[in-house]
Amino acid sequence: MQVERSPRGFEQLYQAELDYVWSSLRRLGVAPAHVEDVTQEVFVTAWKKLDTYDQSRPIRPWLFGIAFRLASDFRARSWTQREVSEDAPHAQDEGEAADEVVAKRQAQTLVLKALEAIPLERRGVFVMHELDGAPVPEIAQALDVPLNTAYSRLRLARNDFAKAVEQLKGGARA
Repeated sequence: MQVERSPRGFEQLYQAELDYVWSSLRRLGVAPAHVEDVTQEVFVTAWKKLDTYDQSRPIRPWLFGIAFRLASDFRARSWTQREVSEDAPHAQDEGEAADEVVAKRQAQTLVLKALEAIPLERRGVFVMHELDGAPVPEIAQALDVPLNTAYSRLRLARNDFAKAVEQLKGGARA
């Protein structure tokens, strides 16, 4: 995506990537009550750093890198408390049955809880690769880590996620 450094260009970027940034921050553990503020911080930071963005590369990994650092800073603040809350309401497909909606919501909740079990530095790589489909070399660049470190974090995060899902499903049956 070519981003023009103008109010119109920024508006286009904001409209095109708002949902992506919002969901990325939730996946990175930013509480629903704070996700709007941190989302705004991501876009303000992106505007300030727009001159450093390589227009030949995809915008999402660059935005994710900004979101990752801000989520990390947010979680490190001593006044931040862990909250368990629902995401913002999603539009329901009129054709979906109530049981399908409930099953979808339960799956989303399971994924978010399992993601919480992954340490943040691993979670960033996991979310970008497994949920966003970004290639590992692109992730390493966006998160400013060596390529082998990114691969190692992905491997460990996959194990963390699988264990967390297993525990959460086992806990639901007990």
